Amino acid sequence: MKAKSTRKSRLTRELLETAKGMRTSGVMDSATYDKITMRHWNGEARALPMSGEEIRELRVRSRLSQAVFARVLNLSTGYVSQLERGVKHPTGPALALLNVIRRKGFEAIR
Repeated sequence: MKAKSTRKSRLTRELLETAKGMRTSGVMDSATYDKITMRHWNGEARALPMSGEEIRELRVRSRLSQAVFARVLNLSTGYVSQLERGVKHPTGPALALLNVIRRKGFEAIR
């Protein structure tokens, strides 16, 4: 079975360029343009990996204990402890939330 290519096809690139031009010229409103599906999204805001030190810094800056931080992120206290010590590395939704907190502050998820 052939692996799916992550490279956009020529047709997809042309359609996205046309949609961008239509939005710029006012033919298409921003709400319609924003409905482009995730498979056409170019991944500019990818969740960046975080070290344990960075995670601890986020928590301390937010003035939260590990227990409260874990509760807000829907994680276990033990998992937050492991993340901060570097035993484990966040992935998936946990990493996405931590990146939101890093970019916009803890208030963005409250």
